[in-house]
Amino acid sequence: MYYIEIFLCNMCQISLQMHSIFLANFDFCQDTEEKRPSENLGQVLFGERIASSPYKFTFKKQETCKKVCTRSYDPANSADKSKLAFLKKGMQLNYQHHWIIDNMPVTWCYDVEDGQKYCNPGFPIGCFVTPDGRVKDACVINSEFNKKNTFYLFNHVDITIMYHSGKDENWPGARLVTARLRPQSYKHTDENNLSCEGPPMEIPGEFNNKLNLIYTYSVTFEEKNNIKWASRWDYILESMPHTNIQWFSIMNSLVIVLFLSGMVAMIILRTLHKDIARYNQIDSSVKEFGWKLVHGDVFRPPRKGMLLSVFLGQGTQIFIMTFITLFLACLGFLSPANRGALMTCAVVLWVLLGTPAGYVSARMYKTFRGEKWKTNVLLTALLCPGIVFADFFIMNLILWVKGSSAAIPFGTLVAILAMWFGISVPLTFVGAYFGFKEKPIEHPVRTNQIPRQIPEQSFFTKPLPGIIMGGILPFGCIFIQLFFILNSIW
Repeated sequence: MYYIEIFLCNMCQISLQMHSIFLANFDFCQDTEEKRPSENLGQVLFGERIASSPYKFTFKKQETCKKVCTRSYDPANSADKSKLAFLKKGMQLNYQHHWIIDNMPVTWCYDVEDGQKYCNPGFPIGCFVTPDGRVKDACVINSEFNKKNTFYLFNHVDITIMYHSGKDENWPGARLVTARLRPQSYKHTDENNLSCEGPPMEIPGEFNNKLNLIYTYSVTFEEKNNIKWASRWDYILESMPHTNIQWFSIMNSLVIVLFLSGMVAMIILRTLHKDIARYNQIDSSVKEFGWKLVHGDVFRPPRKGMLLSVFLGQGTQIFIMTFITLFLACLGFLSPANRGALMTCAVVLWVLLGTPAGYVSARMYKTFRGEKWKTNVLLTALLCPGIVFADFFIMNLILWVKGSSAAIPFGTLVAILAMWFGISVPLTFVGAYFGFKEKPIEHPVRTNQIPRQIPEQSFFTKPLPGIIMGGILPFGCIFIQLFFILNSIW
């Protein structure tokens, strides 16, 4: 992925930045004076590595088919064969460039069905036509991409930068408000006489002859004073259909939830009404029956009370962290312009919220009349975070072995461990201390010493069928909304 960064000022040179995974592994153009800004914790965890690019141009100066660099490949050279094979693999897997201009993603907009336009914050490095003639991925945008067993490289981009001139505003100079591009494929035959016209740049599936790849770009600037600086991020969302609110689905799910809730409430009320009326009609000396038979077993501690209390404490910690993070994001404190802020905020909040986790877990465990309080505290502080960290470390180890730039540096792992054991674990112990100091919750009825024998259960009352039948309807109601919510957050 490419990341490009541009700062606008009157007649100043524009600097670009790109992602280091492409610089290190893909044989693309590189900046001779490479600069790498420092990343925060969220950016490192997300795998963002930003480096300057060789794309240089000046504000308000139009550029047409300007050369960036040339890459030559010789089939007799094993290193060239390896580099080209890696580039082909990237096109087969639909790897994408992601560019940033003035801290804003550059979008590629193209027409889709029903006359709608879809904007993607990235664009592919190329596309592939299979040996049997199937056109894959971005090759569908151009009818000239039709040769079998051929790769088509997007070696040219048309960049359009729209800016607010500052007219009727209180700032000097101009500010960027929109950035778009259109990837193109051109077969440049003469690098000294570039025209950016003609047939596309074809890379045959069989590498038998020498190959020259010339990378070029064009830049145009447009004045757009009707787009306000405060709303400049809106252009990224305006043409993404999946981010629109699906009112029909929301109303449909709401009606289903209300109907199911009303039906369950009616059944419970009718059952309780019948039982209460029946109890009022009979003598108190008659043996208990119905739901009164289990009143002495309702508050019996569960067999896995330790795990239940630990998971409840960890769930409380994650719930509060998620709520505060989304609340701050809704207030605008975690702007997308501040890269990595969302993940940084989530991690810091999780570390600082060890006290509620320890308190809830200890309070619940004490309610269950548990005695292994040290084990409870240690499991609350280490079990769930340990599982997540072990999974994270194994995946990161694989990225290390593969040489991916998304791998987390060793220093960052040490910092995460220091935050966990130096802040979160002590705060969990503090919360557990206050939780165990509280008096246990008094139950309204006494629990029988001998558990009541459970009669043979029918098939649909067993745990697995009950989980499926009890969860399928609520999941069906929230699935569509959850899909759109996660899409928007991502």
